[in-house]
Amino acid sequence: MKLNIANPACGLQKTVEVDDEKKLLPFFERRMGAEVPGDSLGEEFKGYLFRITGGNDKQGFPMMQGILANHRVRLLFRTGMKCFRPRRTGERKRKSVRGAIVGPDLSVLNLVMLQKGPADIPGLTGGEKPRRLGPKRANHIRKLFNLGPEADVTKYVVRRKIEGKNKSKAPRIQRLVTESRIRRKRLYRHKVKKQAQASREALKEYKELLHKIAAEKRHKRHEHGKAQQAASAAPAVKTAPAAANAAAKTSARR
Repeated sequence: MKLNIANPACGLQKTVEVDDEKKLLPFFERRMGAEVPGDSLGEEFKGYLFRITGGNDKQGFPMMQGILANHRVRLLFRTGMKCFRPRRTGERKRKSVRGAIVGPDLSVLNLVMLQKGPADIPGLTGGEKPRRLGPKRANHIRKLFNLGPEADVTKYVVRRKIEGKNKSKAPRIQRLVTESRIRRKRLYRHKVKKQAQASREALKEYKELLHKIAAEKRHKRHEHGKAQQAASAAPAVKTAPAAANAAAKTSARR
């Protein structure tokens, strides 16, 4: 079994291959997150303390926290769960994962060093490996270097040199408040206020137009009603053919 040991304090990592299972007995039947002393691994690991963070079995299936089993299980995964990356929105999929209890069927066991022993381990302690990339956000840079709100963050950004060239690269600082940014925000607020004022004026004109159209309709209805009243009040005048027809009907009845 391989032990992948990480030292977060120095940024170093080392893989140790252990063939004797007797040395690994203190790790067996322990769960992810458990703290295990490294005395059984050899003289150089005496006094060291490790935490189990994960691992893979011989077929490559990863250990999953919360699965209290020392074998492989099939679970129905959904978005947000560990060991699963959905390809579609709302996708669910049944996959195999290894339980969180350490057993002899593992090929790699991931450990994190919590406590250093009296002896140094080459490649794991006694050196430092700086981070290749530093923080990009302005507040994160201030927190790293303990800067005040008025300090110039651009002077403290972590730069890296390019091999073979006499120049360096630096990330673009995010959320950096500059004069141009303040000016853009001021212009944007002015634009929003101007658009709101234009919208209010357009709404006022539209309401006035609706009021004018409604007044014209009321005036037309009023004129039409007056015309109908005048027509109904006038006496009915019979035309000549109508009078002749009425006289013919009267003579026929006699």
